[in-house]
Amino acid sequence: MTMPQRPFRFGVQVRNGSDGAAWAANARRYEELGYSAITMPDHFDEQLAPVPALQAIADATTDIRVGALVFDNDYKHPVVLAKELATIDVLSGGRLEIGLGAGWMAIDYERSGITYDRPGVRIDRFLEGLDIIEGAMGEGAFSYQGEHYTITDYDGFPKPVQQPGPPVLIGGGGPRMLKIAAQRADIVGINATLTSGAVDHSTFDSMTAEATDEKVEIVRVEAGDRLNDIEMNIRAFLVSVTDDVDTALEGISAFTGSPTSMISESPFALVGPPSKLIDDLLARRERWGFSYVIVGPDEAKAFAPVVAELTGH
Repeated sequence: MTMPQRPFRFGVQVRNGSDGAAWAANARRYEELGYSAITMPDHFDEQLAPVPALQAIADATTDIRVGALVFDNDYKHPVVLAKELATIDVLSGGRLEIGLGAGWMAIDYERSGITYDRPGVRIDRFLEGLDIIEGAMGEGAFSYQGEHYTITDYDGFPKPVQQPGPPVLIGGGGPRMLKIAAQRADIVGINATLTSGAVDHSTFDSMTAEATDEKVEIVRVEAGDRLNDIEMNIRAFLVSVTDDVDTALEGISAFTGSPTSMISESPFALVGPPSKLIDDLLARRERWGFSYVIVGPDEAKAFAPVVAELTGH
């Protein structure tokens, strides 16, 4: 079974803004450029808090979808997060995407004093959190008894506009998270492997085309009959819209320590003029199913012609 070939859509991953007016203006600009989603990370460094910032984006726009890429389950009790997310869905008129993960950035845990459990424990807790968020957004009251959370006769309010619930995005770089994403998510994000707890050379080593083949194959096998219901997502971290491909690749190579040949083939990189990027994205959708592609704010304007060509907007 081949990977699904869905229509393209594109998002922008944002972090920070100087004030409310600039934050709203940027959101409207991305919508005008044809992007369909704006996402935010969830860390304790120099970024705005995602819940109020995403709501401000939704308030400033008409159609654009909002979500975190991704909320760390450990940073908030899932009942609290479910209530906040459902509220965003209500106030945005049903434009929320639920991005949820098990957490990975060690420095967040160290600075906050939150216990940085081994990956298996964090993933177990994330699975319980996902169950609870879905239960809170479902019809009627529910109870839940897990190893990490106990919920008793809780009827979540408000209920989201999107039913049976907003689409769930789960990203994965390791086999277990990829299997969970294939089985549970509406949107599967293929990530670098982040088991070291920081971005380092091992991160870039896991961004090769061959590593992506292996990760997507896990999703394909584990998804089974639901494969055609899954939207495949990737966050392109290494983007340079330029006619001078060689110079750009050499600069990225110096930054990452990876050879230019690896970068040119990696789906996490988009390097070249718009015509080349369009061809690359079509080939990557054919090979891996990637139709939902997210770039950063610095590249959003230069990348907009690619968005227009591939979405027809």
